[in-house]
Amino acid sequence: MPSDKHRVSCFSYILLILCLFQVALLPATSSGASANEVLVVVNAKMPGAKDIAKYYMKKRNIPENRLLITSLTLSETIERDQYEKKLMLPVRKKIAKLKGVANIHTVVLIYGVPLKALPPDPGRDTKNLIRELKKERKELREDEEKAEIAKQRIKEINDRIKSLAGADKRAAVDSELMLAKVTDYELSGWIENPYFAAFDGRLNTLKKDDVLLVARLDGPDEKTVYRMIDDTLAAEKSGLHGIAYFDARWPAPEEKRLSGYALWDASLHRAAAIVAKRMEVKLDAEPALFAVGAAPNAALYCGWYSPGNYIDSFDWVRGAVGYHIASAECATLKKQDSQVWCLQMLKRGVAATIGPVYEPYVQGFPLPGLFFTALTEGSMNLGESYLISLPFISWQMVLVGDPLYRPFAPLKQAVEVPSD
Repeated sequence: MPSDKHRVSCFSYILLILCLFQVALLPATSSGASANEVLVVVNAKMPGAKDIAKYYMKKRNIPENRLLITSLTLSETIERDQYEKKLMLPVRKKIAKLKGVANIHTVVLIYGVPLKALPPDPGRDTKNLIRELKKERKELREDEEKAEIAKQRIKEINDRIKSLAGADKRAAVDSELMLAKVTDYELSGWIENPYFAAFDGRLNTLKKDDVLLVARLDGPDEKTVYRMIDDTLAAEKSGLHGIAYFDARWPAPEEKRLSGYALWDASLHRAAAIVAKRMEVKLDAEPALFAVGAAPNAALYCGWYSPGNYIDSFDWVRGAVGYHIASAECATLKKQDSQVWCLQMLKRGVAATIGPVYEPYVQGFPLPGLFFTALTEGSMNLGESYLISLPFISWQMVLVGDPLYRPFAPLKQAVEVPSD
C-alpha cells in the first residue's frame, strides 16, 4: 500500500452527493481544452502512428505545430530514465516552446506510446539487498519445521522487497505525464488531483495549472484506433443514443458515511439515477455481472468486478463509453489473447474506456457518479469529465479515447440530482 500520507481520507456519501450537485450546476459552456490547446505525441518507431496522428489532427483542426514526434521503445513498458529523457522532457520543452502561441492543457498520446513507466533503478546496493532477502525467503519457505513460525518474517521480507524495488513508484505513463510541467515532486505513491471535485477548495500541493489532461488514442491495432476516431465524430453529430448499463454489487445503501468498495458501489447507483435523466438505464444490483449477451444497444457502461476476465455481455453502439472497475484492466492494449476489459471493449466497439495499468486500489478509480454526471450533463467533454472525477495522479489510471469527445449536447437546464 502507499504510505500513510498518500492514503485517501474517507469521502462521505453526503460529500459525494454535494459534488454531484456541484457538477450538475455547471454552466452549459466549459472553459476546458479546445483543439488549439492540444499537444499530440507520436512514437517515431511505431509504424502507422504518425499517419493516425495526422488523421486525428485534421479531423479536429489541431494546428500542425502541435505535433511532437519522439523516439520511444515499442514495448508497452518503459524504463523510468527513458520515460523522463525521451517523453516527459520533450513534452515539457514543447509546451514551453508553444507558450505565447498556445496554452497547452491536453496531451493526446497516439498508438504506440508505452503504457507503463517502471520505478527508478534502485541501484546496485539495493539490488544486492533484494537478492539477499529473496534468498532468505526461499530458505524459510523450504524449511518445513519453521514454516509456521516463519510466516510473519516472510511477510516482512515481502513488504521490504516491495518497498526497496519501488512498487509504489511505478505508474501509468499517462498519469505520470499529467505532471510533466512540474519540475520537482515526490515520486512515492499517489498524489491528490487538484481537479477532483471532492478535493475542491482543499489545500493541495499542486495547483490546477500544474496538471495536464492526458489521454490516448490507442488500441490493439491501427484499424481500431481509426474506428475510435470516426465513431467519436459520428456520435457527436448524431448524439449518443442507446441504453446505459450500470452493474453494482449491492442494493443502494442507506448509510451516509461510506468508504472504499461501499462508496464506489453507491456511486454506481448515483450514476444510474442521474443518467436516467438523459437515456434509458438498466441497473443491476446483484453480485453477478451482466450475463453474456444480456446488454444490447449499449451506449454507456460501468460495473465491477471480474478482474482480467471480460464478459461478452454487450452489443456496443457507435461512440459507446465503457468503464469497468477492476485491477490492471489496462495492463495491455496490444496482447491479443489478453482478457482485460479495456482491450476487449476496444476490440468489440467502444470509442472510449478507462482502466488502470497496475493495482490502483479502489480509491484510485474515477468516481462513476461524478464522471457520468459531467459527461451526460453535456457541459464537459470526455477528458474534462475524467479529470474532475479522478482522485489521484502520478498513479495507475489511463483514459483511452479522444478527450475532446462530447457525446451529449448540453442540457437546457441543470441535471436534477435525485433526492435520497
